[in-house]
Amino acid sequence: MIDVAREAGVSAMTVSNVINGRPGVSAETRLRVLATISKLGYQVNLAARHLRAGRTGAVGLIVPDIDRPYYAQLASRLANGVEKRGLHLVVERTGGDAERELEAISFGRLRMYDGVVVSPLRVDAADLDQLRFETPVVFIGERPVPKTFDHVMMDNVGGARQATRHLLTTGSRRVAIIGGRHDDHVDDMPSLRTRGYRQAHVELGIDLDEELVVESESFDPTAGFRAVKRLHESGVAFDGVFALTDAAAMGALRALADLRLDVPRDVQVIGFDNGKETEFLVPRLSSVEPGNQAMADRVLELLEQRVAAAGDGAKRAPDPVTTIVTAQLALRESTR
Repeated sequence: MIDVAREAGVSAMTVSNVINGRPGVSAETRLRVLATISKLGYQVNLAARHLRAGRTGAVGLIVPDIDRPYYAQLASRLANGVEKRGLHLVVERTGGDAERELEAISFGRLRMYDGVVVSPLRVDAADLDQLRFETPVVFIGERPVPKTFDHVMMDNVGGARQATRHLLTTGSRRVAIIGGRHDDHVDDMPSLRTRGYRQAHVELGIDLDEELVVESESFDPTAGFRAVKRLHESGVAFDGVFALTDAAAMGALRALADLRLDVPRDVQVIGFDNGKETEFLVPRLSSVEPGNQAMADRVLELLEQRVAAAGDGAKRAPDPVTTIVTAQLALRESTR
């Protein structure tokens, strides 16, 4: 710890605070300490004091939260796959905070994980480039990561394009997007799905009214409910709704029912995620199936390869790969 403190130009107490996740350390200092720990290999030596030999049998999953159905279902699918391999899954929640994400990723070895699956929300490629990882890591989700890591993601653009095309080719002409972005040049979930929504309009030669793009910082039922009410109160005509999540679509269905608009006769509605709850809504919700099970399977396959290579002392690990899982439509009663 003293060597880390000297190299980073901080006190040993500051290093201790960073390692233990205590507050009171600036983001710049925290990142410098993390980079120094990686550079000196400190976390490997520290972990060695706790590991008797070999592997621990634990796989870490780092996610923003488990309140959203997507993350809860991801954890469930990964846990099933991990348990079939005779291991167990440990879930860490970061609250979507970049510093906590970096700490959780960096200290995978210290926390005695054989490998780590990360679904980042805030940390970016530049941050990750500064760190050296001793623990095998596989990333999942749309957040950009360096090409030096295995990365598994859903086809956000393709799934959104399919959903919008379906609405536009089955009678809808003014399709609202709930949670969309007017500026979709950032590679995050809302922007990628908005990109697919726009592509569908271009491919079909249908003009897009920007008033139909309803931005939202959240994607829960309340956001969907408010978006539909806002469109109605503003006098914006619409006969289709593409919600960026099933949760937002649920809120849209409730608002449409309050407005006495029939689904799908007056307004078609489609969500994204294909969660289990879609089967129990009235009407049953059409959705985009992003291939969550396929993503979980692929993540564990890649992680297994990385862990095996690390354990065998392989001189050359497998080349990092990026896998994009194909999305499909799950059509039900809320669309024609």
